Amino acid sequence: MSNAPNDTPQLLLPHHLKSLRLPTFLREYDKVAKLCAAEGVDHTRYLLRLSELELIDRERRMVERRIKAAKFPATKSLDSFDFKAIPNLNKMLVMELARCDFINARENIIAVGNSGTGKTHIALGLGLAACQKGLSVGFITASALVHELLEARDEKRLIRLQKQLAKYSVLIIDELGYVPLSPTGAELLFEVFSQRYERGSTIVTSNLPFDEWTGTFGSERLTGALLDRLTHHVHILEMNGDSYRLKQSAQPK
Repeated sequence: MSNAPNDTPQLLLPHHLKSLRLPTFLREYDKVAKLCAAEGVDHTRYLLRLSELELIDRERRMVERRIKAAKFPATKSLDSFDFKAIPNLNKMLVMELARCDFINARENIIAVGNSGTGKTHIALGLGLAACQKGLSVGFITASALVHELLEARDEKRLIRLQKQLAKYSVLIIDELGYVPLSPTGAELLFEVFSQRYERGSTIVTSNLPFDEWTGTFGSERLTGALLDRLTHHVHILEMNGDSYRLKQSAQPK
């Protein structure tokens, strides 16, 4: 009977931990073992410490993946938003929405206000909060989305793109109303809203009041049908006031 070398556990354990995809366990087990030995901690508590470290790390990696997949133009939290600069905005409502219950209820959010009032920052902050809760988020401007939809239609992959857009727990469509849409583009964008209706939450930012949305969609019928779906279960964030961005840039350096 052959004697196994003394270092076999040191070789096998890292191999098994890699196979089980426990990178934090692998990185920390030796250090934690020494700490637990010094403190007289038993085996069960040793394993508990390691498993807690693995779970914390796994959650952090999952959040990072969600943020990367969302394709945010910048990572902005609500903590860094200056609510005092936009007194019209209902801060209590925003902080309530950051709990993300609106997503489980398949409700929508529309942030409306002048250019530079921080609508995108609020949308990004809510999107980040959703990522931190492990939810799938997508971010895109309205004009870029329409461009992607038209391109996908021409390349006969529209259904695949539509399914992808419908899967997000939260889809953020930024800057709706900045660019008028072609009739086909308007129809395709309407389809995105329709397919998400009561199936997922959509956050829209717009510089236009609702009665001017027809100018963007080019059709009263289409705009009416869109608003019916979008505002059926909706939280509206009124952000009109002086330009938040202009105030910031006017501050002495």
